[in-house]
Amino acid sequence: MPYVNIKITREGVTAEQKARLIQGATQLLVDVLGKNPKTTVVVIDEVDTDNWGVGGESVTVRRARGE
Repeated sequence: MPYVNIKITREGVTAEQKARLIQGATQLLVDVLGKNPKTTVVVIDEVDTDNWGVGGESVTVRRARGE
């Protein structure tokens, strides 16, 4: 049973976009590894930008600078 965990920052991702991520990740495992889509689990975790760091800074700080 494949398990895929997608982590994204919480910045207004729509339900439709999440559905497309789930469908796409599932299909990728079918196409590349021949996995059964009925047993493939995809979880999307949305992380606040204050809790996601890059280069020693939070994404919140980086976004405020326009990065």
